[in-house]
Amino acid sequence: MDILLLLFLLVNVIAFTTIGYDKRLAVKNKRRISEKTLLFWVAIGGTVGSSLGMLLFRHKISKGSYLLKFFLIVVLQAVLIVGFNAKIREVFSQSFTKLS
Repeated sequence: MDILLLLFLLVNVIAFTTIGYDKRLAVKNKRRISEKTLLFWVAIGGTVGSSLGMLLFRHKISKGSYLLKFFLIVVLQAVLIVGFNAKIREVFSQSFTKLS
Protein backbone atom coordinates (compact mmCIF):
# COMPACT_ATOMS: atom_id res chain seq x y z
CA MET A 1 0.00 0.00 0.00
CA ASP A 2 2.91 2.35 0.69
CA ILE A 3 4.08 2.07 -2.91
CA LEU A 4 0.61 3.09 -4.15
CA LEU A 5 0.66 6.17 -1.94
CA LEU A 6 4.12 7.13 -3.18
CA LEU A 7 3.01 6.61 -6.78
CA PHE A 8 -0.10 8.73 -6.17
CA LEU A 9 2.04 11.51 -4.68
CA LEU A 10 4.57 11.35 -7.51
CA VAL A 11 1.89 11.55 -10.21
CA ASN A 12 0.27 14.52 -8.46
CA VAL A 13 3.58 16.36 -8.05
CA ILE A 14 4.27 15.83 -11.76
CA ALA A 15 0.77 17.02 -12.69
CA PHE A 16 1.14 20.12 -10.50
CA THR A 17 4.59 20.90 -11.89
CA THR A 18 3.45 20.38 -15.48
CA ILE A 19 0.58 22.85 -15.04
CA GLY A 20 2.97 25.39 -13.50
CA TYR A 21 5.54 24.93 -16.25
CA ASP A 22 2.88 25.27 -18.96
CA LYS A 23 1.74 28.53 -17.36
CA ARG A 24 5.31 29.78 -17.38
CA LEU A 25 5.66 28.89 -21.06
CA ALA A 26 2.36 30.67 -21.79
CA VAL A 27 3.54 33.86 -20.08
CA LYS A 28 6.78 33.78 -22.08
CA ASN A 29 4.91 33.08 -25.36
CA LYS A 30 6.89 29.87 -25.84
CA ARG A 31 5.81 26.53 -27.27
CA ARG A 32 3.31 25.03 -24.84
CA ILE A 33 2.65 21.60 -23.35
CA SER A 34 -0.26 19.99 -25.18
CA GLU A 35 -3.64 19.66 -23.50
CA LYS A 36 -3.45 15.96 -24.26
CA THR A 37 -0.34 15.72 -22.04
CA LEU A 38 -1.88 17.80 -19.26
CA LEU A 39 -5.04 15.67 -19.32
CA PHE A 40 -2.97 12.47 -19.41
CA TRP A 41 -1.58 13.33 -15.96
CA VAL A 42 -5.10 14.02 -14.72
CA ALA A 43 -6.37 10.72 -16.14
CA ILE A 44 -3.69 8.59 -14.48
CA GLY A 45 -4.42 10.01 -11.05
CA GLY A 46 -3.00 13.53 -10.97
CA THR A 47 -6.37 15.14 -10.44
CA VAL A 48 -5.48 16.71 -7.09
CA GLY A 49 -2.12 18.07 -8.24
CA SER A 50 -3.54 19.37 -11.47
CA SER A 51 -6.47 21.03 -9.68
CA LEU A 52 -4.17 22.72 -7.20
CA GLY A 53 -1.89 23.85 -10.02
CA MET A 54 -4.80 25.26 -11.99
CA LEU A 55 -5.95 27.26 -8.97
CA LEU A 56 -2.54 28.38 -7.73
CA PHE A 57 -1.17 29.36 -11.14
CA ARG A 58 -4.57 30.54 -12.42
CA HIS A 59 -4.05 28.43 -15.49
CA LYS A 60 -6.65 26.73 -17.70
CA ILE A 61 -9.46 27.92 -15.40
CA SER A 62 -11.31 29.86 -18.07
CA LYS A 63 -10.84 27.52 -21.02
CA GLY A 64 -14.19 25.78 -21.37
CA SER A 65 -13.10 22.93 -23.63
CA TYR A 66 -10.25 21.99 -21.30
CA LEU A 67 -12.45 22.21 -18.20
CA LEU A 68 -15.10 20.02 -19.82
CA LYS A 69 -12.54 17.30 -20.55
CA PHE A 70 -11.03 17.74 -17.08
CA PHE A 71 -14.37 17.33 -15.31
CA LEU A 72 -15.37 14.39 -17.50
CA ILE A 73 -12.19 12.63 -16.36
CA VAL A 74 -12.95 13.51 -12.73
CA VAL A 75 -16.50 12.11 -13.03
CA LEU A 76 -15.18 8.95 -14.67
CA GLN A 77 -12.64 8.52 -11.88
CA ALA A 78 -15.36 8.99 -9.25
CA VAL A 79 -17.57 6.39 -10.94
CA LEU A 80 -14.66 3.94 -11.11
CA ILE A 81 -13.78 4.50 -7.45
CA VAL A 82 -17.37 3.99 -6.32
CA GLY A 83 -17.71 0.87 -8.48
CA PHE A 84 -14.39 -0.54 -7.29
CA ASN A 85 -15.31 0.17 -3.67
CA ALA A 86 -18.67 -1.60 -4.10
CA LYS A 87 -16.96 -4.63 -5.66
CA ILE A 88 -14.43 -4.84 -2.82
CA ARG A 89 -17.23 -4.68 -0.23
CA GLU A 90 -19.07 -7.44 -2.08
CA VAL A 91 -16.02 -9.68 -2.16
CA PHE A 92 -15.24 -9.11 1.52
CA SER A 93 -18.82 -9.66 2.62
CA GLN A 94 -18.89 -12.96 0.72
CA SER A 95 -15.59 -13.98 2.29
CA PHE A 96 -16.84 -13.28 5.82
CA THR A 97 -20.14 -15.06 5.13
CA LYS A 98 -18.26 -18.22 4.12
CA LEU A 99 -16.19 -18.08 7.32
CA SER A 100 -19.31 -18.02 9.53
